[in-house]
Amino acid sequence: MCGIVGFTGRQQAAPILLNGLSKLEYRGYDSAGIAVRDGEHLAQVVKAKGRLSNLVEKTDEGKALLGTCGIGHTRWATHGEPSQINAHPHVSGNCTRSGSGEVESEVVGVHNGIIENYTELKEKLLKHGYTFYSQTDTEVVIKLVDYYYKKYNLGPIDAIAKTMVRVRGSYALELMFKDYPGEIWVARKDSPMIIGVTDGETYVASDVPAILKYTRNVYYIGNLEFARLTPGEAHFYNLDGDEIEKQTTEIKWNAEAAEKAGFEHFMMKEIHEQPKAVKDTLGSVIKDNCIDLSSVELTEDEIRGFDQIYIVACGSAWHVGMAAQYVIEDLADIPVRVELASEFRYRRMSLNKNSLVIVISQSGETADTLAALRLAKEKGITTLAVVNVVGSSIAREADKVFYTLAGPEISVATTKAYSAQLVAMYCLAVQFAKVRNMITEEQYSNYLSELLTIPDKIQKILQDKERLQWFAAKYANAHDVFFVGRGIDYAISLEGSLKLKEISYIHSEAYAAGELKHGTISLIEPGTLVIGVLTQSDLYEKTISNMLECKSRGAYLMGLTTYGKYEIEDQVNFAVYVPKIDERFVGSLAVIPLQLMGYYVSVAKGLDVDKPRNLAKSVTVE
Repeated sequence: MCGIVGFTGRQQAAPILLNGLSKLEYRGYDSAGIAVRDGEHLAQVVKAKGRLSNLVEKTDEGKALLGTCGIGHTRWATHGEPSQINAHPHVSGNCTRSGSGEVESEVVGVHNGIIENYTELKEKLLKHGYTFYSQTDTEVVIKLVDYYYKKYNLGPIDAIAKTMVRVRGSYALELMFKDYPGEIWVARKDSPMIIGVTDGETYVASDVPAILKYTRNVYYIGNLEFARLTPGEAHFYNLDGDEIEKQTTEIKWNAEAAEKAGFEHFMMKEIHEQPKAVKDTLGSVIKDNCIDLSSVELTEDEIRGFDQIYIVACGSAWHVGMAAQYVIEDLADIPVRVELASEFRYRRMSLNKNSLVIVISQSGETADTLAALRLAKEKGITTLAVVNVVGSSIAREADKVFYTLAGPEISVATTKAYSAQLVAMYCLAVQFAKVRNMITEEQYSNYLSELLTIPDKIQKILQDKERLQWFAAKYANAHDVFFVGRGIDYAISLEGSLKLKEISYIHSEAYAAGELKHGTISLIEPGTLVIGVLTQSDLYEKTISNMLECKSRGAYLMGLTTYGKYEIEDQVNFAVYVPKIDERFVGSLAVIPLQLMGYYVSVAKGLDVDKPRNLAKSVTVE
C-alpha cells in the first residue's frame, strides 16, 4: 500500500524519483507527488491525482524540477478522498509561492501507514496555532515534527524521536528540513522501508524494485528506528537518539526479474514463472532425497514436541493455510487450525503452549499477520514464518523462517508466491509426518518424488491454456460465478474465486459443495456459471451430485479434474484437466487453470490486470 522513494546525491533527483515510483505502481495508489530541493533553495512540491503518468507529464519527466535531493510518494487513500490536495508530499506550512511550486515550510514529508491518534494530535496542534489544508493523517504528523522542531529548538534527531514517542500507529516517514539541505531523514514503525547506499548517492524506498536499478546492497531500518541520509551515507539512531550500527543485505535477484520480459502483463509472466518458483523452493530444502530443515532452524525434537499447529495469514496466504491443513492433518496426524490474522489477533482464545504458529506472508510486511506473530511471541509460543522477502519485518521477528524462492512478484494478484508457499507447506507436512513416525521410509521417498514432479506438471498445464482463453472470453460478462469443492478442492476453490473477483470485478464465491443446499442454491438461476473442482477421488461423486443439482436449475457447469476422469464430460458443459499426482498435492496443479481463468476474463473485459482497483500488493495497514 502506497509507495515511497527518496534520493540524495549528485544526479538530478526528480527523474530518479519518478522512475522509482513507476517500479512501485503495483502496490496500488490513487495519486502521486514529489518534492525536490536544489541546494539551499526551498523545496518544490508537485502533486497530481490519478496515475503516475499525470505527474510525469506535469514535471516534463522530472526535467522541470532542478535539484539533487528529493522524496516522492504514491498514495492509497485511507484518510481523505483521492485528490491533489490530499496527495503527498505534505508540508508543515500552508502557503505555496504561486507559479514556482516552492513551499515556505520548515518540514516537507511523505508517509506510508496510518496514524491512529491523528485526531487527538490535530486538536493539540490547532491549539498551538496550526491550520490544516488536507484531510490526511500525514499532514498531522508532518506538523507535529515541525512543532517539536520549533518549540524546543531541537535538531531533527530530537524532533523525530519525540514525534515517534507521541504517535500511535504505523509509519514509514521521509522528511526534509529547510535548515538541512541535501539531507533526508527517515523513521519507521511497522511499515516497510529500505535504504541503499552507493558511491556518493543514497536511495530510500518502501520496496526493493524502486532502487534495484542503482544498487543491490540495502539496509533494513528496524522498527522504531530512524536515520539521517546524506549523499553516500546513512546514519541510524534508536529512540534515545543514540547512533547504532547496521550491516547491508545483498538482494539476490536482479532488475530484470522485475520486468515483464515480453509478456503483456506481470501476472501472466508470473504465472509462467511458477515452475521455477516451485522448483527453487523445493530445491532449497529437498537434498539427497531428504527434506533438510536446517536452514529453517526447525529441529526434529521440536517437531516431536508440538501438540497443535496454528496457521495464521491473510488473503491468498490464508488460502494456502486452508489447503495445507488437510495435508498436515492427513500425513502428520496433528491438529491444525487456520486463522485469519485479522481475527486471530483480537480473539481471546486459549493457545496451547506446545504449539507452533506458522505465519504466511509474501511480503513479510502484512500488518495483521505481523501483529498476530507478535501476539504469539508474547504468549511464548514458537513461531515460524513462511515469507518471500529476506529481511522483511516478519522474517526478522519470527523465531524461525522458511524462505520461499519466488523472486519479485509485481502483479497485485498473487500467483507464483502462492504456489511457492503451498509447496513449502507440503514440505513441512511430509517432514512432520516422517519425524513423528506417521509414514514409512518408502512412503516418505514416494512423497518427495511426487513433490519434485510438480514443476514439470505445471509447465504442461501452461502449454494448454488456449482452451481456457476461449472459455473465459465466453463468460467475461458473467454477473455471478460460484466455485465449489470438498476438502482440498474447497480450499483451492477459495483461491480460484479470489483470483476471479479481484481482477475481473465479477462477483464470485467459493463454497464447500455440501453447503449449497443450506441456502446458496437459491442464488442459482439460468446461465449462472458454477465451477467445480473435483480432484479428490473419494469426494468426486458427492461434488458431482451437488453440481448437477445446480445444473437442473439452469446453471452452466465447468468441471476441473485430473486426466483419466473423462466421464465428467457427460455431466458438465466444459471440462478442464490437470496431470495426475498424489491427491494431497494436486492443489498445486488445480490452481493453475483457475489463475488463468481469472487472468483471461480480466483481459477480455479490458481491465488493468496488474493493478486492480482499490487493491494494494502489500497490505501494511489494518
